[in-house]
Order: sequence, then C-alpha cells, then structure tokens
Amino acid sequence: MALSLQEQLLKSGLADKKNAKKIQNEKRKKDKIRRKNKIVETDEVKASVQAQQAAKKQKDQALNAEAKKEAEKKQIAAQIIQMIDMNQQPLNNGDVKFQFTHDNVIKSVLVNERTRGHLQAGKLAIVSFKDGYVIIPIQVADKIAERDDGCILYRADQQEESVEMTEEEKDWYADYEIPDDLVW
Repeated sequence: MALSLQEQLLKSGLADKKNAKKIQNEKRKKDKIRRKNKIVETDEVKASVQAQQAAKKQKDQALNAEAKKEAEKKQIAAQIIQMIDMNQQPLNNGDVKFQFTHDNVIKSVLVNERTRGHLQAGKLAIVSFKDGYVIIPIQVADKIAERDDGCILYRADQQEESVEMTEEEKDWYADYEIPDDLVW
C-alpha cells in the first residue's frame, strides 16, 4: 500500500512526529466542532465552479432560445412562401390597371376585369412576394396575416375602414354651411 503524504514526509525526515501529531489533533478538533455545531464549511473553489456552471447554463439557455426564435422565423417564412406559391392567381393577364399603395407610393398591376372585381369585393388580396406582387385568395391572406401581417399590401376590407369618417369628424364639419351651387 502507498504511504500517505504525512508518512512519506516523516520517513524522509522533512517533518517530525511532534508536528504531525499536533496537526492531526487540530484537524480532529475542527471536525468535532463542525459535527457538533453542524457547520458546513464552504469550499471557495467549489462555489466558484458552481457559479461558473450556473452562468454557462444560463448563457446556453439564452443561446438556445435565440436559435429557436431564428428557426421559428425561418419556418414561418417558409410556410408563407409555400402558401403563396400554391395559391397565387395570375397577374398581369389583363388590360385593366388596378392601383394600390405600398410604402406611401401608388403601385399598379394589370389584371382582367373579373380579378379587379374580386379585389374590390374583398375576395382577393395583394401581397408582396420576391420583390414583386402576387394576388391570392382572402382566406390565404388571413392565414398569412396570422404569421406576418407586414407582407399583406392590399385588402379591400381594410381599405374601407380608413376612408370612413368618424362621428366626431362629421360633427366638426356640421358648423360649416355647404352651398348649393359653387361659382368659381
């Protein structure tokens, strides 16, 4: 069997028996006091390792959450692209110009008379897709709006709400008399 460090030091002559017994007695007294008072000595190294592990775990959780968000964004974008690809209506297939606004700029697409009627009736919507515009059914536009509302550019049901005047605005104009004939 291997000798303990204390025994090795005694054998080599680097320590004497008197000091070894004194150290053993002090160690025994500390253990007895600790057991009696139930004092748990914390090891600084152990505490720092635990703190580092906790910090690393927290950092890993934050990175995992961020990666999960990015993956979810990519998944939503892929779903939107798939829905648009599967449900897009023919565009630029007619001679009727249909105008709508995109980033405060009036844009237009060429559609046939039937498609224009469906756009105005709220059965179709216009979305931005791959640096262009696509016409899709309103049900698909609703599903896309649940995932990303920013890519829906024109919906007839949303456009009408912004045009109507509120009661307060109507009351404000009630003070002004509107002439029957306008002479210029």
